Amino acid sequence: MQIVIIGSGNVAYHLSKAFVQNNIPLAQIFGRNEKELHKISEELNIPFSTNNLVESDLYIICVSDNSVENVSKIITKKDCLVAHTSGSLPKEILQGDYRKASFYPLQTFSKSKELDYSKIPFFIETENEGDKKTLFEIASKVSQNVIESSHEKRKYIHLTAVFACNFVNHLFSRAKEISDSQEIPFDYFLPLIYETVQKIHEIEPKSAQTGPAVRNDKRILELHEQLLKDESLEIYKTMNHSIQKMYEL
Repeated sequence: MQIVIIGSGNVAYHLSKAFVQNNIPLAQIFGRNEKELHKISEELNIPFSTNNLVESDLYIICVSDNSVENVSKIITKKDCLVAHTSGSLPKEILQGDYRKASFYPLQTFSKSKELDYSKIPFFIETENEGDKKTLFEIASKVSQNVIESSHEKRKYIHLTAVFACNFVNHLFSRAKEISDSQEIPFDYFLPLIYETVQKIHEIEPKSAQTGPAVRNDKRILELHEQLLKDESLEIYKTMNHSIQKMYEL
């Protein structure tokens, strides 16, 4: 089966790497960024192009959500399957006379960070049973966790991921700003972050909550507010308000 990955960013890189590691041959990686494509091609030994999209049985589009529709128009082959990797977009966003699907890996991707691909959940949606079987077979070579999911369900999966990953990472960045401002090494907080994440493997997040807000410790809350300003102060107040509302304090 001929497979082409379209894109040169984090998802395209990791999906290409996952395929290569699991002996899923790629006919090409295609995109606009020649420099990044060249790096991926050299590392993984995959042919690449910025202007000649080869004919394929399966095209997997790994680009930003706002580019998926336009990129999908460059695929002119009719007898093929095209899947995007977006968590939020419907398969119908794909604009072409071909079979449409979604192939969503639930993970945060950075090129500099190694991943255990076998643990990444893949969510599959297709137009027919034959294409579902094909994508399940491909994803199952990479991951131990492949699930069929409608667009409606996938939207909420992606929304949950934003809260659980993107927002949390932003809070790490804000926390580091505070520690940097006081010349406190952020490494001090890594055991705390590690334990916080490990704890929710065993305890429901709501039951694992600690801190001054859930204790309704007004003295500490006020002290912290005095130490903050601007956006960090607003985030602090908003988060504490949300915590106290959840626990009806």
